[in-house]
Amino acid sequence: MGDPGEPLNAPARRGATVCLALLVAGAVASACTDRPAANPRSSAPAKSHPDLAAHSAQFTKGVIEVTDGVHVAIGYGLANSILIEGTDGVIIVDAMESAEAARPVKAAFDAITSKPVRAIIYTHNHADHIFGAAVLAGDDEPEVHAHATTVELIDRIANQIRPIIYRRAMRQFGTMLGPEEFVNAGIGPRLTVDDTTTPALLRPTHSFTGDRTELTIAGIRLELVHAPGETPDQIFVWLPDKRVLLPGDNFYHSFPNLYAIRGTAYRDVMDWVRSLDKMRALRPLHLVPSHTRPISGANDVLVALINYRDAIQYVHDQTVRLINLGLDPEVIVERVKLPPHLADQPYLQEYYGRVDWSVRAIFQGYLGWFGGNATGLGTMTHQARAEHMERLAGGTEALRRQAEDAAASGQHQWALELADHLRVLNPTDDAARALRITSLRALAEQELSANGRNYYLTQALEAEGLTLTPPALADTPPEVLATFPIGAIMHALPVFLDPAKAEDAYTEVGFRFPDTGESYAVFVRRGVAEIRDEFPADPDITVVVDSQLWKEIMAQRRSALAALAKGELTVQGGRIAFGHFMKMFQPE
Repeated sequence: MGDPGEPLNAPARRGATVCLALLVAGAVASACTDRPAANPRSSAPAKSHPDLAAHSAQFTKGVIEVTDGVHVAIGYGLANSILIEGTDGVIIVDAMESAEAARPVKAAFDAITSKPVRAIIYTHNHADHIFGAAVLAGDDEPEVHAHATTVELIDRIANQIRPIIYRRAMRQFGTMLGPEEFVNAGIGPRLTVDDTTTPALLRPTHSFTGDRTELTIAGIRLELVHAPGETPDQIFVWLPDKRVLLPGDNFYHSFPNLYAIRGTAYRDVMDWVRSLDKMRALRPLHLVPSHTRPISGANDVLVALINYRDAIQYVHDQTVRLINLGLDPEVIVERVKLPPHLADQPYLQEYYGRVDWSVRAIFQGYLGWFGGNATGLGTMTHQARAEHMERLAGGTEALRRQAEDAAASGQHQWALELADHLRVLNPTDDAARALRITSLRALAEQELSANGRNYYLTQALEAEGLTLTPPALADTPPEVLATFPIGAIMHALPVFLDPAKAEDAYTEVGFRFPDTGESYAVFVRRGVAEIRDEFPADPDITVVVDSQLWKEIMAQRRSALAALAKGELTVQGGRIAFGHFMKMFQPE
């Protein structure tokens, strides 16, 4: 059993963060840049798959009383927020994605009870579960509980792949789609985060390690159980006296996102199965997920949990079985389908995750990128492949006719692939661009997964002129930078090193941060930057600066030269040498 709630030495419990932090904490999309003055889409709005449209009923807005003292707010944002009423206060599990999403939930909860908020519990680090917490807390000073690893994941402000995750998440969640085309987000009605919304994070104050911890808050007995699944820090909340299970994101009414197309590290799907087994062993009477609607009735809950875990294990086991037969991913994708008794379940429809995406992720998780056919060991550029396809078709115009014929006959995937070859051959080919747009929109109309539909439509908008620009670090307010550890900033440096500027470099720089007592070594060695959590024995350059100022310099909010001139930053080893060091890390 883990520590039942040791306070953390975490800075700045209350306060805003920005779209950057939203991306690194949960990798959900945030439209932090302005939308275009006009939607660039020139064609009629895409139709939607009728089943996906019907799925919106799962997000009918309102607060449901699941059982005495347990209420769940649904449809106010991407995720649910759950209210547990105790004797002298309330507990809130999961806290929405922004201040704007949380305010109507706060009003709805206040209409139920005026008892103070004693605790907020995060089931995991994703931003749609944590960035409305300060609003839900109101004037109270609640404890904030999470698994110990959640704190680390929230602190990853210096995410190494932030720009690409931003773009891909914007596509997955359909953030830039207009109301005439957006249907839903698969697990919620929408993501209430854009350039007009305000994050309101409360940092965790209590964490637990190990498998579980038991707490009594406001007279309510509850257990927090570590249950890796959609995220490695996932927990579920069990109320033994009420037999209420809050599974976080390990169950919702859709085939699960075993792989997210915005981009994720491998999610261990068998960990997910084992977590569901922990849940069903409790024999809950009520299942209250953090997305979509609750299920009540001991038998109905048990059957749902068994079917859900069986669906995940089935996809895993059959993928591995076919891997062991030596089949490549494309063949395995064709063969692995859920059996009818699972495929027919309403909570296993592919509104969010998809079986074929999951198969590919499981293959990669076990064997990596190589499919096993020696052909895949070689490389061919997009340009070379497109030129070969052009010659095979009999010229560019013949290739274009093939693409047009494919689109006209409803072979939209093939038309899209041919259009991509045409675009490589001539990036300014307007006809190829139009074919790509037509194919993307046609595929979107057929797509059941909200993630896939949103991705298709957003890329169509990009082909028509929409630009997805990641938010600038310079827009990060100082008070936000203050809440994140300097170590995360330092350890993100290597991926920003320009190898051309550093090809002949052999420089070791020591950093001292007097305000935190931390020291770091940055050793730039011919195109590679090595970071060590210690001051080097004999550095070429020594930099002494407070951590907050260095964060602002790294975010390009402050000038290193100006800080030097004011004496706020000191350098030993030569200012010119320090200037050369800094230039090696300047962004493109």
